[in-house]
Amino acid sequence: MNTPRSNTPDRSEELFARATDLIPGGVNSPVRAFKSVGGAPRFIASARGATMTDVDGRTYIDYVGSWGPMILGHADPEVIEALRMALERGTSYGAPTELEIEMAEEIIDAVPSIEMVRMVNSGTEATMSAIRLARGVTGRNKIIKFEGCYHGHGDSMLVKAGSGVATLGLPDSPGVPAALARDTMTLAFNDAAALEQTFAEHSDIATVIIEPVVGNMGCVPPREGYLQQVRSITEKHNALLIFDEVMTGFRLARGGAQQLYGVSPDITTLGKIIGGGLPVGAYGGSREIMEHIAPAGPVYQAGTLSGNPLAMTAGLVTLKRLRDSSVYERLERAGAHLCQGMTEAACAAGVKTVTNRVGSMWTTFFTDEPVTDWDSSSKSRREMYGRFFHAMLEQGIYLAPSQFEAGFIGLAHTDELLDQTIAAAHKAFHVVMNHQQQAAVQM
Repeated sequence: MNTPRSNTPDRSEELFARATDLIPGGVNSPVRAFKSVGGAPRFIASARGATMTDVDGRTYIDYVGSWGPMILGHADPEVIEALRMALERGTSYGAPTELEIEMAEEIIDAVPSIEMVRMVNSGTEATMSAIRLARGVTGRNKIIKFEGCYHGHGDSMLVKAGSGVATLGLPDSPGVPAALARDTMTLAFNDAAALEQTFAEHSDIATVIIEPVVGNMGCVPPREGYLQQVRSITEKHNALLIFDEVMTGFRLARGGAQQLYGVSPDITTLGKIIGGGLPVGAYGGSREIMEHIAPAGPVYQAGTLSGNPLAMTAGLVTLKRLRDSSVYERLERAGAHLCQGMTEAACAAGVKTVTNRVGSMWTTFFTDEPVTDWDSSSKSRREMYGRFFHAMLEQGIYLAPSQFEAGFIGLAHTDELLDQTIAAAHKAFHVVMNHQQQAAVQM
């Protein structure tokens, strides 16, 4: 799958050097910089199906999938054709379209807790708006989030966040006002007792925001009954519960994690898949809550490109394909096959790993302890992951360039591609083990 190197200079390295003079860190989103795994990032020229090809002509089996939305695969023919037709009608109007109504109908039909929905342009915008809405509805200011959960780069959310913040070793961000940080309380994921205790100590909590399945400290699922406990505690104290389903929405089930686990939040944030790979976000909830949003109510939020006809077009094609429940059965089988193969490959090489998976989201951690929260996730051997990442990359497998990001499987990942990945993992784990043994001898 990986095209052999030529004798010409590596154009990705040349482009990265050029980019660092023009763009902070050489990238427009931090994790892309390969900072935690080392080396220069691959600059991508094109993608199709389950593969991407870089500017040097190397092709990779892709498990990043633009961080989740490419569930149908890259450049899906139906999506591309629909976009081609939409482009001929214009790219943006700044006025209502029927497509926005169709998207709202599709989301409301799929997600159990949503009766009304507002489109925005990104997951960050969705979570910022959802938190503002929760504060506006309750008249309270404090919010609770969880260590290792990343809800975008809004000021209130950059307190002990996961994902890129953890990758770069930045537990908080300069530029976040101290007053905002004081209104954000951060607790351990999967610890219901800590949540109950915090509510007992504070009476002014507006909302709890949570990734129901965490994707931003690697894939970390909730313990059995945990989400139900979170729901019960928030209801008891009249605080609103926000499920950040930017990653899990339409990914784990058509109705997202809330359908999978049978828990209804007050507000849901969505993104990624609902734009079919184009920039998009959304937040929704009950009619009573959502009618607080302007112009129906006093909580203001607006966006010129919200409901953009291109994003709505690509998203509708994607979501209509996901009406078929067999899609999720296929993804479950593919996820189980890949992760079992990864575990067996690690064992064969003598490398201790734990692979977490929910449906088509997964992460292999370099640890021998269960990974259930940020503390256990952060014990994963990042240097081992970095060696594994590059060993896989050399064999044409593109994984997330961070230990603290989930991987994603799509419908374009055939059994043949999954088997190629497992075969590559056997070799890569041996590379990791050989390095460990050499390091032990030198000590």
